[in-house]
Amino acid sequence: MTELTQEQGKVQLISWRNPAVRSVVYQIVSVVLVGFAAYTIFQNTVANLTKRGIASGFSFLNIESGFAISEVMPVPMLEPGFVSFISSIFLGLIAAFVLHKWVTRKGKTVGGDYRLVLLTIFFIFVVPAITYLLTNHIFVTETYSEASSYGLGLVTGVFNTIKMSILGCILATIIGFFVGIARLSSNWLVAKLAETYVEIIRNIPVLLQIFFWYFAVIRTLPMVRESINFFDVFIINNRGIYLPDPTPLPGFHPFLIALFVACVGVYFRLRHVKAVQDLTGRQLPVLFPSIAILIVFPGLVWMGLGAPVELSYPKLTGFNFTGGLNPSPEYAAMLMGLSIYHGSQIAEIVRSGIQAVSTGQKEAARALGLRGGFVMRLVVIPQAMRVIIPPLTSQYLGVTKNSSLGVAIGFPELVSVGGTILNQSGQAIEIIGITMAVYLAASLMISVFMNWYNEKMKLVER
Repeated sequence: MTELTQEQGKVQLISWRNPAVRSVVYQIVSVVLVGFAAYTIFQNTVANLTKRGIASGFSFLNIESGFAISEVMPVPMLEPGFVSFISSIFLGLIAAFVLHKWVTRKGKTVGGDYRLVLLTIFFIFVVPAITYLLTNHIFVTETYSEASSYGLGLVTGVFNTIKMSILGCILATIIGFFVGIARLSSNWLVAKLAETYVEIIRNIPVLLQIFFWYFAVIRTLPMVRESINFFDVFIINNRGIYLPDPTPLPGFHPFLIALFVACVGVYFRLRHVKAVQDLTGRQLPVLFPSIAILIVFPGLVWMGLGAPVELSYPKLTGFNFTGGLNPSPEYAAMLMGLSIYHGSQIAEIVRSGIQAVSTGQKEAARALGLRGGFVMRLVVIPQAMRVIIPPLTSQYLGVTKNSSLGVAIGFPELVSVGGTILNQSGQAIEIIGITMAVYLAASLMISVFMNWYNEKMKLVER
């Protein structure tokens, strides 16, 4: 009887009535259908390309482009030593992580002992620096010209997109936090001005705002001879904005090393202060020691190297200004449009995050004698960040993807440069694939970083 029951159980286990069996079968069928569809599309694409005489592959990236890009910058091209350099950084971070875990198990902090701080700096900085010196070069910089390849043109477009996205996210965050806090101000005028800005800007399409800044504002600025001039340092005209351009001198790299070491020292100082406060409740000074570390050590190195930066100021030569830093009108219009539009979106996120904090938290902070600014900075904002960060991630992704709208006003970002290369080479599949891969990689990196930051900021239950 027992053997018969076991046999019936085995039959029931592989029966179609078993949900687990049906689930496995459905998944296998789905994978087969998707694979068959992908294979069919691939074969059809290859057949159509062959029929039209279009060669596939990425060898076209080495062909001379023959067209100009209005806004170029030196871009790094990787050398063979780059792999060794990245490996040394990775191994150094692993060694520093293991050291941190070992010290934490001993009940100490890395920032509490200068020897441990020096050892950590050695792992995460000195080891990669030695590798860099031994490999001589890990990359070389190249600036795009008409004689450059399609590949360098695409890389230049990628860097223009990155430059736009990073600065746009920073400016949008600053605008959003100021306006979001202003919307909750007890001052009626400040609150209404912030509300008017949000309600107008967030309801106008971002492309229309980019057109407004480009055609209605920048293109109506004075001509070169009638430029708006601020002490020959800051100059504005319809050809863009002119700023002093810092040019590094031979001793600039040691100064950057000193600044990096100072930042690492401040980081470990903050960790040590937090650990001491958690263990003993005693709050060590933070602001002035951090400022001293960031100013004194790099400042001494700066003076010892003889101020290794030279400023190049714009000068009127003929019919245009030469020298200095000159962001193009297209870049300025894109930056203004994206940062102001997404700043209005972030302002609403910040406002809702602050209002999500319980009123009792604010009242308790005031009862302890904290003033308004300290209540907002020490009590409200840290708790509001847990609500703000997830939708803020979407806005950063929006800034990055909306940078592709630069093609509408001629800003040479990735989509614009890729479209020009596509028209010349006819390699539509490869160009579109590269463009999609770049935006996918950028979006995934933003998501990973913001998810990590969200984990750091979330409330940890005891």
